[in-house]
Amino acid sequence: MLEINGLDGFYGNSHVLQQVNVNVPDGGFVSVLGRNGVGKTTLMRAVLGLLDRTVGSIRLDGEEMTGLATHMRARAGIGYVPQGRGILPRFSVMENLRVGGFARGPGDRQDLEDIVFDLFPALKEHIGRAGGNLSGGQQQQLAIARALLTDPKIILLDEPAEGIQPNIVEQIEESIVALNRKHGIAIVLVEQDVEFARRASNTFVIMEKGCAVATGAIADLTDDLVHRHMAV
Repeated sequence: MLEINGLDGFYGNSHVLQQVNVNVPDGGFVSVLGRNGVGKTTLMRAVLGLLDRTVGSIRLDGEEMTGLATHMRARAGIGYVPQGRGILPRFSVMENLRVGGFARGPGDRQDLEDIVFDLFPALKEHIGRAGGNLSGGQQQQLAIARALLTDPKIILLDEPAEGIQPNIVEQIEESIVALNRKHGIAIVLVEQDVEFARRASNTFVIMEKGCAVATGAIADLTDDLVHRHMAV
């Protein structure tokens, strides 16, 4: 599925990712963990082709992604839910969803809208409402739904529960797990909640200073590792 090998990333002359290796198998669920500012979001942006420069290999189903424009990576099957949601606030819910559909090819599956409204019935209730007038939790649902409508093989989610009211966080988490376990979409999740990572993930990556300093099966994510690399 997604294979990241020897990845270095740069913002200008700043060397922000260093020899990162991550493997996400078909239907896999990888949590990327670490303190703030260690390179988690930068890794997501590198996969999408949003850094100034990368060196190394990013392959999706054996196809090299480095060198491809961001929209071509989306067309190849990489969905993205950025930190802060990134919806279009003046567009209606339906118009935001249609933006996601632009990344699909003409022969792609057409049942995705039904899946979206099954996962997020509140979006159907507010289909004509401006995205900026939704609650924070509904905006996050909209951002995930928009990514789903690109018909992705894998979705990268950057701290999807950040800033969401606690009673909605559980719904967001349940929808992410359903995308993976029910619909077979691979997930790469940037997350601060270690317990959610333990419940949902198959494997983990802990990042520190732009490097992947610990990786393994989720059963190997010990309290000692968490304390060593994530304690403030």
